[in-house]
Amino acid sequence: MAKGIVYLMTTIVDGLIKIGKTDSFENRMNYLEKNGYHNVTGLKRAFAIEVDNYDEKEKMLHNIFSKSQVQDSELFTLDIDLAKQLLSAFEGIVIYPKENKKDIFIEATDSFEEKGLDVNRHHFKEIEFYSSLTGKRYKGETSNEGTLSIIDLDTNDEVPNNSNPSKKRIILCALKDLGIDASNDETLYQLYHKLTKVVLER
Repeated sequence: MAKGIVYLMTTIVDGLIKIGKTDSFENRMNYLEKNGYHNVTGLKRAFAIEVDNYDEKEKMLHNIFSKSQVQDSELFTLDIDLAKQLLSAFEGIVIYPKENKKDIFIEATDSFEEKGLDVNRHHFKEIEFYSSLTGKRYKGETSNEGTLSIIDLDTNDEVPNNSNPSKKRIILCALKDLGIDASNDETLYQLYHKLTKVVLER
């Protein structure tokens, strides 16, 4: 598992941030702070964490925030505290700032709430899929609470969070049914975003 650093930077443009990765943090920060990125200047380091599989984690963040992505760049029109909240939830060592990871998460969450935004709201694309684990078809969508809702299309009932098999196992099996490499180490949201991408591309 390749270890590396996933980082967040603010820019001179309010609400425009950079989400990137590096294996040489100080060199990369110094370069970007001096030279800018994609014709955008005033970049400043905001948060960085060293994690396993940093390539995959950076891709996952880019996928989650794809609607906010500026063309094919690493720039996103996104609230920095939302990105920081998600990134600080990863297992890893905080490189910048030198604060306790739990405190960073709480601070980002509090700041996000102060802005009147829903910290629990995700934006899951609606898809239909089949899972051989149960032999059923399902629909995935964003619930009213902003969480992932999985609907059993036979009964039109939502699969409960404590179901057996779990939502995660149902989606993991659906990915494997489609011949996609997926691991139980990935979160439910990671697996669903991966499934969404595959389903929408077919």
